[in-house]
Amino acid sequence: MENFVHLHVHTEYSLLDGAAKIKDVVAKAKELGQPAIAITDHGTMYGVIDFYKECKKQGVKPIIGCEVYVAAGSRFSKEGRRDDNSYHLVLLAKDNEGYKNLMKLVSLGYTEGFYYKPRVDMELLQKYSHGLICLSACLGGEIPQYILQNRNEEALECTQKLLSFFGRDNFYMELQDHGLMEQKQVNAKLIEIANKLDIQMVVTNDIHYTSRVDSGPHDVLLCIQTAKNIDETGRMKFPNDEFYMKSRGELEHSFAHQKKALDNTVDIANKCNVDFDFDTTHLPQYPVPEGETLDSYLEKLCVEGIKYRYSDIKPQILERLDMELSVIKNMGYSGYFLIVWDFIKFARENDILVGPGRGSAAGSIVAYSLGITNIDPLKYDLLFERFLNPERVSMPDIDIDFCYERREEVINYVVEKYGEDKVAQIITFGTMAARAVVRDVGRALGIPYSDVDKIAKLIPMELNMTIDKALKVEPTLKLLYNEDETIKKLLDVSLSLEGMPRHSSTHAAGVVISKEPLTEYVPLQTVENGVVTQFPMGTLEELGLLKMDFLGLRTLTIINNAVKIIESTHNKKIDIDTVSYDDEKTYNLLSEGKTLGVFQLESSGMRNVLRELKPTKFEEIIAVVALYRPGPMEQIPTFIKSKHKQIPISYPHEKVKSVLEETYGIMVYQEQIMRVASDLAGFSLGESDILRRAIGKKKSEVLAEQRKIFMEGCLKNGLDEKLAEHVYDLIVKFADYGFNKSHAAAYAVLAYQTAYLKANYPTEFLAAMLTGVMGSSDKVALYIDDCKNLNIQILPPDINESLKNFTVVDVEKIRFGLLAVKNVGANIIDDIIKERQKNGPFKTMDDFVSRIYNLNRRVLESLIKAGAFDTLNSNRAQLLSCIDMIINYGESIRREKESGQMSLFDIIADTNEQELVLPDLPAFSSKDQLALEKETLGLYISGHPLNDYLDIYTKGVINTLELKELPDNQRVKIAGTVSSCKKIFTKAGKPMAFIELEDMYGVVEVVVFTDQYERHLDKLISDEPIIVLGRVSLKEEEDPKIVCQEIYGITEDFRLYKKREKPSSNLFVKEEVAAVDMPKKIFLKLVFQEELIAKLNRVIEIAHGDSEVFFYISDKGKVIKAHTKVNVTETLLDCFGELVGKENVKVT
Repeated sequence: MENFVHLHVHTEYSLLDGAAKIKDVVAKAKELGQPAIAITDHGTMYGVIDFYKECKKQGVKPIIGCEVYVAAGSRFSKEGRRDDNSYHLVLLAKDNEGYKNLMKLVSLGYTEGFYYKPRVDMELLQKYSHGLICLSACLGGEIPQYILQNRNEEALECTQKLLSFFGRDNFYMELQDHGLMEQKQVNAKLIEIANKLDIQMVVTNDIHYTSRVDSGPHDVLLCIQTAKNIDETGRMKFPNDEFYMKSRGELEHSFAHQKKALDNTVDIANKCNVDFDFDTTHLPQYPVPEGETLDSYLEKLCVEGIKYRYSDIKPQILERLDMELSVIKNMGYSGYFLIVWDFIKFARENDILVGPGRGSAAGSIVAYSLGITNIDPLKYDLLFERFLNPERVSMPDIDIDFCYERREEVINYVVEKYGEDKVAQIITFGTMAARAVVRDVGRALGIPYSDVDKIAKLIPMELNMTIDKALKVEPTLKLLYNEDETIKKLLDVSLSLEGMPRHSSTHAAGVVISKEPLTEYVPLQTVENGVVTQFPMGTLEELGLLKMDFLGLRTLTIINNAVKIIESTHNKKIDIDTVSYDDEKTYNLLSEGKTLGVFQLESSGMRNVLRELKPTKFEEIIAVVALYRPGPMEQIPTFIKSKHKQIPISYPHEKVKSVLEETYGIMVYQEQIMRVASDLAGFSLGESDILRRAIGKKKSEVLAEQRKIFMEGCLKNGLDEKLAEHVYDLIVKFADYGFNKSHAAAYAVLAYQTAYLKANYPTEFLAAMLTGVMGSSDKVALYIDDCKNLNIQILPPDINESLKNFTVVDVEKIRFGLLAVKNVGANIIDDIIKERQKNGPFKTMDDFVSRIYNLNRRVLESLIKAGAFDTLNSNRAQLLSCIDMIINYGESIRREKESGQMSLFDIIADTNEQELVLPDLPAFSSKDQLALEKETLGLYISGHPLNDYLDIYTKGVINTLELKELPDNQRVKIAGTVSSCKKIFTKAGKPMAFIELEDMYGVVEVVVFTDQYERHLDKLISDEPIIVLGRVSLKEEEDPKIVCQEIYGITEDFRLYKKREKPSSNLFVKEEVAAVDMPKKIFLKLVFQEELIAKLNRVIEIAHGDSEVFFYISDKGKVIKAHTKVNVTETLLDCFGELVGKENVKVT
């Protein structure tokens, strides 16, 4: 065992500064024989729990600490330059009291002291010093900084101050040597002060990466942080490669005469003993009425709720309620349910729409009786054990959907009820995933974007994909890695940084509520809109804190608005939670696939499924929601054919027919897997849930163990061994695909409710939908097109009829809302509506400007351009030409209110003009008017530039909506007008452009490289629509782009192009057939091997093009044509050669 411990360590949670992964530094400590290691990230404690668990796992003692920032004066002083206002100081927790004090210090650094950095001050250090060990820190510490500035008296004073706070046993002078002259100067003085004041010393290394070889990736990380290129001069960088985990032997070279300071690291480690309690929950205390306990009050509420929910209370209802209550009480979660019931009750009492449920909580009759969920678990066979398993203790997890616009009101209620210091939102970390880290590293290394993009796109877009995994499954990537040094460096550095947290943000829905002030359990930090925890959701749950998801769901807002519109137009109040689930119109709408705007059912693929399925009952909607996902999607054709009796339905065993009957013999839900295990193997439902979870982990030893248990149960129940094996294999297969039925049922409720509204009140529903998507012109265009398909007329904004939002003004007529007009805010709209309601409609433009105060030029101009005054004066050109005169007139009227009335002629008299005549201008052309609408509304209303060319959509042209559903690298043909063209120059000085191509549904960015740019510049600057042929380019978290390959005028000949059906789905993917070079044919000779053919197909999928590939299976004497054509390149042929041998690759 090495007699040394590292006490100054920056892990990956010193975001974009520390490149030392927790797993690696702990493993390195173990490898070096060091008994312990500390974590001291900059100003935060993000990683301490992960660090603690990893240390325990590897048998290394964890020391919890933080390198805090100390304000130069008071933490409340927030003036001066960024680098003038704080110093570093290392704090280590000796015990749990010290850990709590450290959490308080770090939290207050944010909540009170934040100024560029989270800062504490001497006052806080003195107050919260108990249980902490203090090290004087690196060159950024206050004492070292005084020494470097020759302010030796102040260095001494600061030392004495810290010594008085922490005590002689807990304060150490920190000595470091990374080969810097400044450190040698500082160390000499620190030793002098330490000797003078009898202070202990300790040696540390300022670790920012694990091993010396990691200094390169760390330098790249700093470039990512500062958005710099690695070759830039003057950028932030470390002076050398000495900031790694050194052995004691290495450190003794620098500190040969400081053996005691080296030994002191172990003494400090022995003093530090922090333990975490992962077994105790810290639920807030719900205040029950006098005479009640948490258990008794919950039971009382449930009994009352059951009477409301069920008109006929059958024995099985009460049995289920008793069972659930027994489990909840035994687990100690009665208070949890009461807390949730309480804030949902608040929401309902305040007309805040609450969702029907989400996740496995919908399987609880207790939740149903309390009104937490709105799905009868007995009716749909939803299992409580999937939610709360009596045989596997875990915190219940209830996620609640609220109206998007009013979610904050519910959170504020919880804050008021339990205390501001006991409620916070939750942090989440964005990590550098495989594709993203390649792009980050590529930018930092200065590699051309196109090269980086090519490599990033070779990494499959799959869940949990890593670079290492991609190198194993993608031959092209492996080939490039082996043959191209630049690509090798790109991927090697990316591998080093992959998975590290890149930034922190606030979880979209998570809220934590605690029994005591949160800083007793978790450090906090400030964000723009409040306070968040420094631990993410999973960590909070491990610490026993109550985490809840308060989700703001726009669908609920749309439902709420639709119901209100229906009430105003039909004088009829609908309770959306009690609508009939047997509505014929609703099922007709679903069967026709007219489900744009319907929750979870609006994608084109889903619409095709619905047209084929033609659902006739609610259970089929639940099944479709569960099946329409990667994996189970392959079962959809069988499901549809079985429903329509086109194929026979089979069941693994007669005993499970009742379980699988509703899904036509297919295992769709996790709950079905649990039921099958229960019915055939005699498992309790709790044991079945454990089986389901275990199988899902896909570990061979677990699968073998569970198979044995399952087989024993089946044989005991009289099942044939072969059949039992078959059923277990089915369970293993479907465990991958099985969806939580409770969650699917909750989603299906919202799907049905929105479909019901659209089927029965289409105008009202679409008015609410348009209001809900008002911030996205693409979506507004989509739903306006849907309105047209349903014969609903969309009327432009009107100053006398429009309200703030989209409104129904007549049967099948929707009026644009004024809030949809750019530059027109809510306050001026409120003024317009109030004035209109008070004094009647506006008769003329004079009338309007004389009655509306606070009207500025920008607002008036936007309203005119949008056509809001067309009913007063339809000549927009005329109004815009004298807009200043109109504004002046309004101001004059308001200045001379006492004169009663003024007309435009009064203004003329004031300016010695005899008569004001509006210029006799012709109205805007249709084209100009459309441009104004696009400018102010984000879309065209009275027409579209493509209206004269709609026949192109019968010739293989797609639109921007279809584009969003296509795979990366898919060839496409798309039409539109060029709304912007940004010209840039390549490194070679050649021109290229990024254009925005706009059609009737949205906008797509098109990358036009030099060749196409120079050949088609005239088309790019023309007002005429164009056709672009190109390939889809997908990038994480960005809209699709198109890489241009050819440009045509809108009227050019399309005989060379045709529409082709995409083989993998019911969607039609329209793409061009190559019309330039003659396509080649590639023949690959091989011996049949499934794995080899799978690898070849993966390469073929990447290399989309126009040339056919044929497999000659020599041992079977067969020739098979690959289903995808390829673009023939040297790289592709090399790839094929590596897989089958160069001599077996022929090109003709």
